[in-house]
Amino acid sequence: MSNMEKLCEDIVKWLRERVEESGSKGLVFGLSGGVDSAVVAALAKKAFPSGALGIIMPCHSNPEDEEHAMLVAHALGLETESVDLSRVYDLFLEELESTKNILALSNIKPRFRMTTLYYYAQIKRYLVTGTSNKSEFTVGYFTKHGDSGIDILPIVDLLKEEVFELAKYLNIPDVIINKPPTAGLWEKQTDENEMGFTYNDLDGYIKTGAGKDSIKEKIELMYKKSEHKRRFPLMYTR
Repeated sequence: MSNMEKLCEDIVKWLRERVEESGSKGLVFGLSGGVDSAVVAALAKKAFPSGALGIIMPCHSNPEDEEHAMLVAHALGLETESVDLSRVYDLFLEELESTKNILALSNIKPRFRMTTLYYYAQIKRYLVTGTSNKSEFTVGYFTKHGDSGIDILPIVDLLKEEVFELAKYLNIPDVIINKPPTAGLWEKQTDENEMGFTYNDLDGYIKTGAGKDSIKEKIELMYKKSEHKRRFPLMYTR
């Protein structure tokens, strides 16, 4: 058995155990057209062939993202629902004080998506399944109460390079694997440009602690500043 085969079997078994112990019936997740969500979709489909639901949630998104999400769904034989959040987003902004803060504006989108996922989870008695990997989780490259607003994280112990390996094992379409990773929050945004270093830099640092001093400083600062994202809110106790 190859390492990827065993990893796949272990995660599928873990997913089934988590669903069973919670009294749920399956898994629901966002299907973005990216490699992380594609891998989670494939694992969920293996764990629950008739109980895996991918939700496609464009919000003024690049049309290619939805095309790639459907490509993944067709490749996996996956059940999907599409919910266009663009009009909801526009109406919401009309009620807010205007701002040019791009993160404040962009982070609304994953929080709307989280709400949508929990709507379907409630209806179907599914667990909301996150798509964060270890690389992104380490530096807090996710939206608090957005894409981190989930029940379970099946690939959070996998570096980005391992996600790519697993994607190949799971026969995810090449176009999904080969395109630059992006959160799709604004036009021409890419993960690596926003973080200020490559996934190879980040994965290398996580594995060995090595790297250029400037890169190490950035990673360590991001880790420190995002610590609040990886824990429950601070609680005063007597």
